[in-house]
Amino acid sequence: MENTEGKKPAKVSSHSTLHWSGMTDVGRFRKKNEDAFLALTFDSKEVIRLGKNGQSTLEGHDFVFAVSDGMGGHNAGEFASRVAVDKIAELFPRTFQLDAIGFRRGSSDLLDELFMSIHREIVYLGQAYEECAGMGATLSLCWFRPDWMYFCHIGDSRVYYLPKDGGIKQVTEDHSHVGWLVRTGKITPMQARFHPARNQLNQALSASNGKIDPQHGAIGYEVGDRFLICSDGLYEGISDRNLEYLIRERPEHLENLEIAETLVQESVKESGKDNTTAVVIEVVE
Repeated sequence: MENTEGKKPAKVSSHSTLHWSGMTDVGRFRKKNEDAFLALTFDSKEVIRLGKNGQSTLEGHDFVFAVSDGMGGHNAGEFASRVAVDKIAELFPRTFQLDAIGFRRGSSDLLDELFMSIHREIVYLGQAYEECAGMGATLSLCWFRPDWMYFCHIGDSRVYYLPKDGGIKQVTEDHSHVGWLVRTGKITPMQARFHPARNQLNQALSASNGKIDPQHGAIGYEVGDRFLICSDGLYEGISDRNLEYLIRERPEHLENLEIAETLVQESVKESGKDNTTAVVIEVVE
């Protein structure tokens, strides 16, 4: 499944800068945090895992940010999300480097191959080890290059795009029946937040999905644009309208926090029923 939100290449240069922040919280009711997030950069020579907050130019580097929400009994959900983000760090730069030296493929092919590899690993582990049976994970990934942001996604974690001129748009589709009900206008987003089947997925990285069909697309971004990657725990506590407000106009009592920390803190305060994770990426001069 593919969509392309950007209609023209980015208005940025390799000297432009990305500022990112990431935060995850177990919530107010769960005992374990089954969410995981990743920030990394790589070039032709090395892969570097980044801290949860930072800033760097795009010159000579690609950046990858991702959020995964695990599911399964015992420790399986926590393990599944960790497998997903660790496999990105292991496989994606290697696949990209092979492509760069002559095996030319499009971004969609590269990302599909990555997601299929992670899916196969999670399925294998779920079948090989009793304690991993039934485990699975969502995965939402953003790959930043100086011209475009490419994304790939499966499950009900989300990627949002906030253009510099205002507004917020969910660019990924929730892979659930409730998500389909919203997209077809049968229920409202507010009704979806309280729907009893909202957490039942029809696609995830798990043995219950023999074949997966990730969504991917591209957005041509410019200086001033922002992106949010988050787990369902975040948007269950904060509406899209309030997400935009907190990202663009943070209240005075929260202005000393990084944006991701602000979002997670406010969502947990309002709901906190689930693990809650956010990664925010800003394109600055």
